[in-house]
Amino acid sequence: MKTMKVLLEDHEIPRQWYNIQADLPTPMRPPLHPATGKPVGPEDLAPIFPMNLIEQEVSTERWIDIPEEVLEKYLIWRPTPLCRARNFEKLLNAPVKIYYKMEGNSPAGSHKPNTAIPQAYYNKIAGIKHLSTETGAGQWGSALSMACQMFGLGCRVFMVKVSYEQKPYRRMMMNVWGAECIPSPSNLTEAGRNVLAEHPDSPGSLGIAISEAIEDAIAHPQAKYSLGSVLNHVMLHQTIIGLEAQKQMAKIGVYPDVVMGCAGGGSNFAGISLPYVRDKIHGKDVKIVGAEPTSCPTLTRGPFAYDFGDLAKKTPLLPMHTLGHDYVPAPIHAGGLRYHGMAPIVSHLVMDNLVEARAYHQIDTFEAGVMWARSEGFIPAPETCHVIAAVVDEARRAKEEGKEKVILFNWSGHGMVDLASYDAYLTGKLIPYEMPDEEIARALRAIEGFPKP
Repeated sequence: MKTMKVLLEDHEIPRQWYNIQADLPTPMRPPLHPATGKPVGPEDLAPIFPMNLIEQEVSTERWIDIPEEVLEKYLIWRPTPLCRARNFEKLLNAPVKIYYKMEGNSPAGSHKPNTAIPQAYYNKIAGIKHLSTETGAGQWGSALSMACQMFGLGCRVFMVKVSYEQKPYRRMMMNVWGAECIPSPSNLTEAGRNVLAEHPDSPGSLGIAISEAIEDAIAHPQAKYSLGSVLNHVMLHQTIIGLEAQKQMAKIGVYPDVVMGCAGGGSNFAGISLPYVRDKIHGKDVKIVGAEPTSCPTLTRGPFAYDFGDLAKKTPLLPMHTLGHDYVPAPIHAGGLRYHGMAPIVSHLVMDNLVEARAYHQIDTFEAGVMWARSEGFIPAPETCHVIAAVVDEARRAKEEGKEKVILFNWSGHGMVDLASYDAYLTGKLIPYEMPDEEIARALRAIEGFPKP
């Protein structure tokens, strides 16, 4: 019988996260304090994060131990399977072997609990009682809601309004886990009220929702803010994906030629790729590709610059590829992969030519997602569809080159609560949307005069 899944026993789960900062050929640029222009220190982050997470954020240690309390929660669904997509391979009829890390079988249906659980844990032991956060398509908000329930924390989620309206079932998931979900922009914060005063019908954005969540956290004692992507400690927690994949591929004596993930804020792409970036730094011949939407082309069309992580300028200035902190994405099929900035770690790796980025139209991504569902059975989330489109692209390249390739990618979330998006695709309501040049130029005016990395 042909191998379809490579499994790890519970005792084989990685017990440490991997920190890429220990192996970078060039050091990362530091985040800057917007008032002074000087590098941000731990004390500057203390109002919104507990010190134990701040220590991880600034750490350059290669390996960070995973607490036993976090491992206990991980073992509810981890280690996740490494699967061979044999039926998809037949459909593509190309000289490729396709493996994927199945991150859609977590209780929340995506990779996001990999960082939600440790973030809830570290806040809990720091004495925090409540977390505030934002979410786009809802994967992060639902994951943090679940994690807060596991550790007895309150949770308030500001969900980008267009996604709140398009994806009611993600809101219901948050409510089941005891969280409060609020459409953003809202009247609960000054940041939200300011947006609504100028744009009453605003569809919202992650930049706006982040501003609301930070303001909400700062306003309440014993509350902190939690972020599901972008920051270094989030990338760190997600490396359990790639570390498991390396163990699993070693079991069958296979090493990938190409490693791929979808890229919005950077967490699931970093999770699968960072352990392989380390291999590449140390001489391995491996191509590493992040797939993003043409509607929000942060890596492929945004400059590498210092910018705020939110609309109201409550964050430090982060060195990242950006479309401008006041960017509001087009209210198309989904709110996922629609953040104006990319994780500084991922941005740094692009600048050092260790990873590359490709952008795909939403029609191409849904076409790939439907091909996947009709061959492999599982219906992928729209975000996952982006990397599947990249896999299809890479398979076609292999066919044109007449070169055999092993492809590994991160199947980062299922689409069972995203079926309205599939309905829009199947009924011809979606169009190939690409962010106009003039909109990029307008958005980037927001960072004129900022420090240069």
